[in-house]
Amino acid sequence: MRSMPRLAPLLGFAGFGAFWGVWGATLPLLRTQAGVSDTQFGNALLFVAAGALPAMLVTGHLVDRLGLRVAGVLLALLGVAGVVLAFASGDLVALCAGILLVGAASGAADVAINTLAATVERHTGRPVVSRSHAAFSAAVALSSLGAGALAGLAGSLWVNFGAAAVIAVALGVAVVASTRSIPAPDRDRAAPSRAGAGQGAPWWAVPLVIGAIGALAFASENAYQSWGAVLLTDSFAASPLLASAAPALFATTAAVLRFSAAPLTLSRPIATLVGGSVIATAGGVVTASASTLPLALAGVVLAAAGTSVLFPTLLSYGLRRVPDGSRGRAASVISTAAYLGFLGGPAYFGMLADAFGVQQAFLGVAVLTVVLPAALAALPSMRRHHPRPEGTPDAPSDTPQPRPATPAT
Repeated sequence: MRSMPRLAPLLGFAGFGAFWGVWGATLPLLRTQAGVSDTQFGNALLFVAAGALPAMLVTGHLVDRLGLRVAGVLLALLGVAGVVLAFASGDLVALCAGILLVGAASGAADVAINTLAATVERHTGRPVVSRSHAAFSAAVALSSLGAGALAGLAGSLWVNFGAAAVIAVALGVAVVASTRSIPAPDRDRAAPSRAGAGQGAPWWAVPLVIGAIGALAFASENAYQSWGAVLLTDSFAASPLLASAAPALFATTAAVLRFSAAPLTLSRPIATLVGGSVIATAGGVVTASASTLPLALAGVVLAAAGTSVLFPTLLSYGLRRVPDGSRGRAASVISTAAYLGFLGGPAYFGMLADAFGVQQAFLGVAVLTVVLPAALAALPSMRRHHPRPEGTPDAPSDTPQPRPATPAT
């Protein structure tokens, strides 16, 4: 493989984050244009997952077959899907169809850019996965603020999704341009075997376990992003402006930690995962027991510091030993399994909140990160026996081996 496009993953994740930042700030306009009730709108949003899950399952094979440039194409299609949604969301049926399209484009782009980041990380020896996820968090925070300002000035669904499309398409084209010189992997040498080295385990077993652990991390992360503002409002009578500090602080902390802790995801992955779990658990306990608003915010920041490193480290660790021609399929398995945490997390938290109150429910979130270290203990042994695709050489060591220096594209 020729020179690795070191900036391509950062651009891809920045475009992905820009779209979802605009999405969050534009939902009120979308609901108004569709003319639906809150219940109908909530049900329509479920179609994001309905589109994303099957797309995630099949995209890895597409990337393995066609190469990394697919990531840029799918990112651009996500931006176009937002414009289609803005055009078509005149009633409930059209709204659901448009959201289904956005979900499918998002799930596909998610797998593709994660595969791109893991491949570049493997070939450069740099902590690309964690820094790419940091770029996503930063882009979400910035674009949500920008989209909120646009909504206040223009109040137009078209303007917001049009801006998101311009960013996603431009960055998607940049990703395609920077990866077009990289050939698609040899499919014959990369076909996954059903079992490896006499172990009898399917090739997807380890990615599936890593994805299941990632689901716990995602469920915990989603709880703070979705319920942090509600916590400050219900338990501390915060104003809407002050309540927004919880998700803002969470996103900012996540971006900073993903950038700063990135080298540890390569050199000490298991220690990073255990440390992140411990810090996230402490954040849950502090949040659930806080008697003042500043203390509750401190708990949210602690939780952000802990959860922010979990999934990027899991993804990097899980894909590091996978050959280039199989990495897309492995990323599909990990991402799809982990995404279930986003789906089940809100229901889990809502059940706890109904039973014990919103603040006490964060103890239940802390339980998710308590069990993570126990699950992590089995990973090193499992990965040593991870079946390799037929016809490929021995899996590389855990430490990425950088190639000779080449100009970044």
